[in-house]
Amino acid sequence: MERIYLDYAATTPCDSRVVEAMRPYFTEKFGNPSSIHSFGQEAKKGLEDARQVLADFLGAKPEEIVFTSGGTESNNFTIFGVAGAMAHKGNHIITSQIEHHAISEPCKALEKHGCSVSYVKVDKNGIVDPGDVKKAITDKTILITIMHANNEIGTIQPIAEIGKIAKEKAIPFHTDAVQTVGHIPTNVNELNVDLLSLSAHKFYGPKGVGALYIRKGTRINRLLHGGEQEKGRRASTSNVPGIVGLAKAIELCKERMKEESLMESSLRDTLIKNLLSKIEKSYLNGHSIQRLPNNVNMSFEYIEGESMLLNLDMLGIAASSGSACTSSSLEPSHVLLAIGRSHETAHGSLRFALGRWTKKSDIDYVSEVLPGIVDKLRQMSPLYEKK
Repeated sequence: MERIYLDYAATTPCDSRVVEAMRPYFTEKFGNPSSIHSFGQEAKKGLEDARQVLADFLGAKPEEIVFTSGGTESNNFTIFGVAGAMAHKGNHIITSQIEHHAISEPCKALEKHGCSVSYVKVDKNGIVDPGDVKKAITDKTILITIMHANNEIGTIQPIAEIGKIAKEKAIPFHTDAVQTVGHIPTNVNELNVDLLSLSAHKFYGPKGVGALYIRKGTRINRLLHGGEQEKGRRASTSNVPGIVGLAKAIELCKERMKEESLMESSLRDTLIKNLLSKIEKSYLNGHSIQRLPNNVNMSFEYIEGESMLLNLDMLGIAASSGSACTSSSLEPSHVLLAIGRSHETAHGSLRFALGRWTKKSDIDYVSEVLPGIVDKLRQMSPLYEKK
């Protein structure tokens, strides 16, 4: 049985060209880049070359790039680092109701220690109104953090507009761009951001490595203490193979991002059209146009998303019911509740995330088998019988 992977938002397979670029840094160029001997300097060159590649991609300066272990660390670094550095000015943070838990959980942790957090609402399509962000600002606001695109429903936020507001008020502005880097344009100057988080495994790079862009002049305390790596901003021996892999993955995305985006958008729209036309009581979640090119998130009434996932998996199709980071939770998606879905409908949701190796035949197969799965499960549902 052929297996079809449609969960690229959870993680992507590491491109073979990325693996080849990393290989020498495990066995030949294995030195610690903090060492002054030739082995260390060889590794350091790989590290700094990678920093330049990522900086060029983001429209940043190399010294504004701090390598981390991934998106969660970059987000935590931002929340705790800025809150600590700006404590003399205030203790108020603005974010949205639909952020990834790597943002919302650090915010909740700070609330327990006296910080105030405003969770801005979104509309039915999951979009933050820049006007609502502006209204939430107080003289104690020290950080605004709004994700570039939502990891569950794919809605792309008006980051550049929000960034202008933050700049006018001289408030540091961060965006969680874990789902967008490598997939849509993420120039930090065009987005008007001061901080930006990314993770390599979301764009065909290795797991366990990411980065935080920090605009020069942005006040932020270090999160990890120890050595003086990353110009004293992030202690820990550098993951040189991973960082080299991240840079190679970025180079590959840069070469074909426009073409891949067009391909994914076409397949995405075909799948949405097919499922909406073939399955009654089905709904698209997120904005129909202002969304990631690879994201399809849909709700189906009267059934459980987990049951659909199990049935799809038995047919060789991998999808998800939302964020992989909360897949073991029994609670409905906070994102779907925020856009107005009922608890019952939110539980009956699926996310298909397309990627570099998705084929039209994959989309055709899902379009063929999912209606039958939904019908079978509905026939077993007491909710469907009472409709």
